[in-house]
Amino acid sequence: MPNIKSAKKRVIVTATKSAQNKMTKTAFKTEMKKFAADIAAADDKQAVVNAAYKAVDQACANGLLHKNNAARKKSAIARAAAQ
Repeated sequence: MPNIKSAKKRVIVTATKSAQNKMTKTAFKTEMKKFAADIAAADDKQAVVNAAYKAVDQACANGLLHKNNAARKKSAIARAAAQ
């Protein structure tokens, strides 16, 4: 356990940010699972694809994904929608 005030603050801030990152990561993974389940049964595929694109773009903007990884995921989404 840290003794210095600034070190104590860093412990609290790190725990808070870790919780936020975990929450964002979990929400993103849930959205991708939802896309995988919905794309086969959806009548309006474009709405499902747009929601998945939005989730990927938000994850990229939050620093959760690298821009190339986000582009690869969007390409995979487009391929899945086309099939």
